[in-house]
Amino acid sequence: MRGTTSLLVLTALMILTSGLSGCINALDSTVDPRASLQAYPLQIQEGEMVTFDARDSSPVEGLITNYKWDFGDGNLAETVVGFTSHAYPEFGVYTVRLTVVNDQGGEDDSTATISVNGAPQVNLSIPEVIRAGDSVFLDASNSIDPEGGELDFAWDLNLNNDSDGDTDNRNDIDANEATVLAPTNKSGNISCSLTITDMQGASITETFTLEITTRRFEVTWESQEIEYSWDEYLEQGGEWQGNITPGDGGRIISFEALLELDPDLVAPQDNFTLILAITEDGYRKSANTEGGNLTNNESSSAMIEGENINPFGDNETLEADSKAQLLEILLSQSGARKGQGNWTLTVIAQQAEPDSLIEGLPDPDPGNDWQLTIRIVVLVPKLVEIAY
Repeated sequence: MRGTTSLLVLTALMILTSGLSGCINALDSTVDPRASLQAYPLQIQEGEMVTFDARDSSPVEGLITNYKWDFGDGNLAETVVGFTSHAYPEFGVYTVRLTVVNDQGGEDDSTATISVNGAPQVNLSIPEVIRAGDSVFLDASNSIDPEGGELDFAWDLNLNNDSDGDTDNRNDIDANEATVLAPTNKSGNISCSLTITDMQGASITETFTLEITTRRFEVTWESQEIEYSWDEYLEQGGEWQGNITPGDGGRIISFEALLELDPDLVAPQDNFTLILAITEDGYRKSANTEGGNLTNNESSSAMIEGENINPFGDNETLEADSKAQLLEILLSQSGARKGQGNWTLTVIAQQAEPDSLIEGLPDPDPGNDWQLTIRIVVLVPKLVEIAY
C-alpha cells in the first residue's frame, strides 16, 4: 500500500513539473517586430539631406519602443518615432541600417543604400604676373570629378560686363573649354568666375580676380628733321594749298618754311605771299616775297619760322598700359602740344604779270615757277619696355 502511494506521489510530481516547465517556456517566447525602411531620395549631391521613413514598420505584438539608426557614415541615432533625416557632406555609397525594437525586446533590421555624388574639385592655374595687353592663360584642366566622370566648364571672364546683353552680368558664358586665353587691354582688377559641372548635375563655382599691372618703359627723346618740298607753277591771281601733320608721333621744336621764286627775266619782280596756319593752335602767319637781284640772277623769297615751339622732353622711366598709351600721354602733356594736328600751307601769286615792254606783244612773264621747302625739327620719344 505504501509502495502504491509513493508511486502516485511521484507521478503527480512529474506531471506538475512538466506543467510548470511548459509555463516557463511560454513566458520566455518573444515575438520580433517587422522593420520597414523607405529612403528618399536615394541619389543626392554632397551636402544634401535624405529623409528616412520607418512608419510602416510593425511591432507584430505590443508596441514599437525604439528606432535605431545607423546612417553608414559613422553617425548613429535613436528615435521613438519612425521618421528622421540625415545629411551627407561627403561623396560615397552608404548603407543605412534601421533596427526596430518592440516592447517585448524583439528586434528586426532593414537597410537602404544611398549614393552621394561628389561635387567637382576645382584646380585653377593663374599666372602670377599679368601685364596690361597680355592674353592670360587660365588652366582648369587638372580639375577632377571624384567619380571620374567628364566635366563641363563655363567661364565668365568679366563679372562687371554683360557680354550676352541680357542685363545680367553674372550669367555670361565667355568660354567653355578647360583652358582659355583671356585678353586684357588695361591695368586694374577684373573679377571672373569658373563654374564646373559633372554629368550628374553637381556644380561648383569659383570666383577669382585677375590683377593686371602696368608695363614699364625707358623713355628717351631723339631729334629728327623732317623736310617737305613742293615745286609748282602759278599764274597771277592763282593759289596753291597743301596740308601736312608733322606733329604726329613727335613734339615740334622748330620749323623753317622757305618759298623761293624762279628769277624773273624783266622787272618788276613777282610778288607772292606765303601763309602758314596751324588750326589747333589758332596760329596764322604770312610773309611776302622780297629781295632778289635781277642783275645777279637772284630769286625773290619769303620765309616763316618758329623756335622753341615746345619744351624738350626728359629721359626717364615711366609706366603705362601700352606703348601707344604712353606715347599719347607724352605728346598730350600740358604745355607741349603745340604744332600737333593739321598744318595748312598756302601760296598766292599776287603779282606775276609785268606788262610787255612793247605794246601789243604778249606778256613775257605770265606766271612763275616756285619752290616751297619746310624743314621741321621734331623730338620723337623712343620707348623701350623693361622688365620688373
